[in-house]
Order: sequence, then C-alpha cells, then structure tokens
Amino acid sequence: MYLVKTPAFIKKIYSDLIWDFGTESNDVYLSFDDGPVPESTPWVLDILKKYDAKATFFCIGENVVKNPEIYSRIQQEGHRIANHTHTHISGWKTKNDVYLDDIELAANHIDSKLFRPPYGRIKPSQIKSLLKRYTIVMWDVVSGDFDERLSANDCYENVTKNTQAGSVVVFHDSIKAKPRLHACLEKIIVHLKEQGYTFKTIP
Repeated sequence: MYLVKTPAFIKKIYSDLIWDFGTESNDVYLSFDDGPVPESTPWVLDILKKYDAKATFFCIGENVVKNPEIYSRIQQEGHRIANHTHTHISGWKTKNDVYLDDIELAANHIDSKLFRPPYGRIKPSQIKSLLKRYTIVMWDVVSGDFDERLSANDCYENVTKNTQAGSVVVFHDSIKAKPRLHACLEKIIVHLKEQGYTFKTIP
C-alpha cells in the first residue's frame, strides 16, 4: 500500500523531512531510486539529456560498486547523487545499529548528505540519528513505476495529475520498474515542460 500524493498531514507530522520545495517557482524535482544499473540508468540519463532536465539519483551502494562508470556519468552530466542505503533494507524491519551501519557502508561509495529510506520506511529513532548527518528527502508524488499491477499510462497519470510547482517526484531506475518507466518517462517530461515546469536537482 502506498499513496501517490503525500497528504499534507503526513508532511506536517514529519516536518523535519523534505517532502517538497513549495510553489514559489516552477521547478520540479525528479528523483530516481535504486540504481545505478546498466539495464535502465543510461537510458534515463539519455532522456534527461535530450530535454536538458536535471534530476537526483538515490543510489544503492552495492549498485554503485558494481557500476562505477554509470555512477560517474550521473555526476558528470550535472545530476545529484544521494544515499539510498547499501543493500536496500527497510528501516521498519531492521535494528537501528544495523540500519545505520548499512547507510554508512553506502556512504563509503556515495559522497552525499542527502538520504532517502527505501520504501519510505524509517523509524522515528532512525530519523533522529540520521538528521545529525543527513538531510532526509521523501517525496510529494510517487509514479508507481515499481508496481507491476500498473500500466505505463497509470504511472503517467499518477505524475501528471499530481505534480505541482515544488514537487519531488519518485521514479525508479531499476530492472523491475523498467517496463513502465521506459514507456512513460519521456511523455511525462514533455507534458511537464509544456506546463512550464523546469527540472532541478534537489538542493
């Protein structure tokens, strides 16, 4: 179960976390979780380059170790990298010391003070510890590209109907999400550009 659009009351309860960046400008913040992987990330980078769009990649440490050239390309092309743990573990199911150690293991390979918890699942006690060193970035809109029950058009509508100025939007440059992501991402970017939005990295 997940919410496509994060409700305001959740943002208020967890106000120490970043959910969006307000509506003062027409910037939108595309983000990609779970890469880098050769099956998807280079394609995503090609699409972003085609439309002069910048994004933030929340990388898994294990995948960075396996694919250093793709990781380097993300940075070389002006995108931002961020920590998404080393092994993609759930904070809800993991003891705090094990969870924090996994994040620090990823940090050996990912030089960033931005962090996003896999699945969005993180305990208040883990948040408290991490905020001493990281900015924790959640999201305003979920594409649902990881959800095999959805079509690419469902993902397109999830994003285009819910994105507004300042939204942080989540996609996944993963093998699992590839069929839906590769069928909808370019259409989404074109639509949002036609609405006057620009695409920035998460600060």
